[in-house]
Amino acid sequence: MDLNDALMCFGLTRQESSLYLTLLSDGALTGYEAAKRTGISRSNTYTALACLVDKGAARLMEGTPVRYIPVDIEEFSNNKIKRLEQVKRFLKEQLPVRTEAMEGYITIQGDVHISDKICHMLENAVYRLYFSGENQTVDSYRQILERRAAEGLKVVIITNPPYELPNARIYLAERKPGQVGVIVDSATVLTGDVGNGEQSACLYSGKKNLVDLFKDSLSNEIKIIELTGRNESK
Repeated sequence: MDLNDALMCFGLTRQESSLYLTLLSDGALTGYEAAKRTGISRSNTYTALACLVDKGAARLMEGTPVRYIPVDIEEFSNNKIKRLEQVKRFLKEQLPVRTEAMEGYITIQGDVHISDKICHMLENAVYRLYFSGENQTVDSYRQILERRAAEGLKVVIITNPPYELPNARIYLAERKPGQVGVIVDSATVLTGDVGNGEQSACLYSGKKNLVDLFKDSLSNEIKIIELTGRNESK
C-alpha cells in the first residue's frame, strides 16, 4: 500500500489523493499551480480540488487568485471516521437483520479479508476463544487477544514456542507455516491458510459438525500436549 492507496481508503480518488499530497508538501496552491506540479489537466485539477473541499480534505483560502490549503491528516481522517461511525449506527438501527443461524460453509479469500474476519470473531467472542497458528500469526492479533484475556474471556492459544501472553492459556506445539484456526464460543470456526496475499483462503462456518470436528481435533491435541508437559499456563 502506498500513500495514494491509503488515502483512497478515506474516499479520495487517485487524482484527489495526488493533489492532497501535493498540497501537504507544497502548501497553499492555486488550481493552476497544483495542475502544473501534478501534471493533471487544469480542468480535472479544478474538479478534483473542488471535491477535496467537499470531502473535507482541503479548504479555500480567499484572495485573488483563490488558493487551496490541505486539512491536516489527523483532522481529516478523524472527521471521516466519526462520520462513518454515525453512518454505522444508523445502518445498524435501520437495516433488517437475519435472525437464523449461519449454517453454511463460506470461503473467505485474501489475507486482508481473512484478517478482518478473524478480528471480528475475536472482538465478538462472549465466553471463550481458541486460536491455533504460528506464533507470528498469533502475534499479529496480540493486541486484541491480550485485551480479551484481560477482560476475563477464556483465551486458549496453540502455537509454536516460544510464546507468552498474559491471562491466556498457552499450549506449545509445532504449527504448519501459514495454517490458522479459530473457534469462538463453540459456535463458529475459521480454518485455512494465510500469508499468500490474495491467494490465501479460509473456510468459515457456524455449521455444528465442522465446529465440533475442529474443536475435537484441538481438544485431542491439547491433551497430548498436557501429557508431554509442553503447556504453559498464564
